Amino acid sequence: MSANSHEEPQAEQEEGSFVSHLIELRTRLIHILIGILVIFLPLMPFANDIYSYLAQPLLVHMPAGTSMVAIDVISPFLTPLKLTIMLSLFISIPWILYQVWIFVSPALYEREQKMAIPLVVSSTGLFYTGMLFAYFVVLPLIFQFITATAPEGVSVMTDISKYLDFILTLFFAFGLAFQIPVATFLLVSAKVTTAEKLAEKRPYIIVGTFILGMLLTPPDVISQTLLAVPMWLLFEVGLLLSKRFSANEAIKAT
Repeated sequence: MSANSHEEPQAEQEEGSFVSHLIELRTRLIHILIGILVIFLPLMPFANDIYSYLAQPLLVHMPAGTSMVAIDVISPFLTPLKLTIMLSLFISIPWILYQVWIFVSPALYEREQKMAIPLVVSSTGLFYTGMLFAYFVVLPLIFQFITATAPEGVSVMTDISKYLDFILTLFFAFGLAFQIPVATFLLVSAKVTTAEKLAEKRPYIIVGTFILGMLLTPPDVISQTLLAVPMWLLFEVGLLLSKRFSANEAIKAT
């Protein structure tokens, strides 16, 4: 009787804790959606202007007298709307990460909490940097190359929906690729590997960056190289930070 009476309150407590976690998760998700909506609604009237700005890297290199086209009937409306939704999502990344932080921080130790905030901030900044690098450096070079090498008699008239899918793929690829310093630091700080072992594998990592560049970008040498080289340099940055972290940890241990 007494054993069962102790087990029942414990089971109820665990169930209550699980339900409270679900309620908290629902609250964070609602806050995330509200944050995205708050950004999306003011941007929605300017959806066409936003798309025109994003299309500039291609438009400035297109031959005179040509333009982008809309193949699907409803794409002139849906494509700028889709872009605005994605832009709202990108802009709200700090807010999304803040909501995630509120949800997971109670389960973290004090040391983990101190490390998490700089890592989240740096990860967000690197993601935005990767997107800006893709827009201002990679896209102009790609479109300059593509339009210059088009066969004679072929008019470059890209579909607006295909163009959006193309640049979003590049934005995600470069945004994720620029997370390499954070990933390298986490691997070393979690003692999965060491900075010295990673340095020994540098030749394989360089080859791997070019393979990833080939898989994550369109099938042209320019975009693949422009992704692979920054990934390699960012790996070196992450390696340097990891070495300093390991040295500081060794000093504290002594």
